[in-house]
Amino acid sequence: MQDIKPIRVFLKVAELSSFAAAARSLNMTPASVTRIVARLEQDLGQQLLVRTTRQVALTSAGAMVAARFRPVVNDFDQVAEEITRAVWPDRGRLSLNAPLSLGLRLLPTLFDRFRLAYPNISLDVQLTDELVDIVEENCDLAIRVSGPPSDKSTIWRKICEVPRHAVAAPSLFARMQRPETPYDLDPSFCMSYSAIGKAEVWEFRKEGAKRNLSAGSSIISNNGDFLYSLARLGNGIAVLPDFIVKDGIATGEVEVVLSDWSITPLWLTLYYPPYEVLPPVVATFTDFFEAHLREVAALNFSNQG
Repeated sequence: MQDIKPIRVFLKVAELSSFAAAARSLNMTPASVTRIVARLEQDLGQQLLVRTTRQVALTSAGAMVAARFRPVVNDFDQVAEEITRAVWPDRGRLSLNAPLSLGLRLLPTLFDRFRLAYPNISLDVQLTDELVDIVEENCDLAIRVSGPPSDKSTIWRKICEVPRHAVAAPSLFARMQRPETPYDLDPSFCMSYSAIGKAEVWEFRKEGAKRNLSAGSSIISNNGDFLYSLARLGNGIAVLPDFIVKDGIATGEVEVVLSDWSITPLWLTLYYPPYEVLPPVVATFTDFFEAHLREVAALNFSNQG
């Protein structure tokens, strides 16, 4: 392969079945695309594409060339990206995963600032509340809000603790007695956060005393915003991170239940594949992420770890 560019141009024409569309995608002129493909056909001594006024189609030789060269170009790009990521801290591609609720609140502003600081780092961001297999998903890092991690096959970096409160709409207490201790909580009014459809366990603490309560199973969801909306409408009590409920508490839409009892906080962590050393681009994002969180007091994170 003397030059990879003609192969890239040919593959794009084959993918889009159009010289004009390939030119737009590659930010080239149609004449340049046509000339490059014609030169490739001349070098190979084979017609690769059949051109008509309506469409562009692969010949049998073209189909063979496309099938052979597409994985080669993909491998070349992957190696080039890995080399770039291994050397440059301010350019390359970063793939990350984050929880939906946290991602929608935190990441738009963070990435807006990150892109201004590092315009040559492109981002692939996936939002999900499930704990993904970071190695299998080929993810550079993930942001998680969870209990202390137990997975020993990945690298975890605790950023801070995330306070939680039990909250409910004031209207709920027209239907049930206001609890004074965790022992007074009726599980049938306690909604559960769970990704596996099981009742959640709440751990309350007060002056050395501890009370574990198994929440109800009549309403279970894997999304905190959904549970908050139900709580705000008077459907029950939910234990949720402060970054979800703080505005509702401030406006009185919801109130803290058992405010003199604390609930075990969650951890905000970054976790990575089992790197020996963080790739420069990943280290760049990690430092930026931590610095950004220190400035965003409105998210109500606390206890930097």
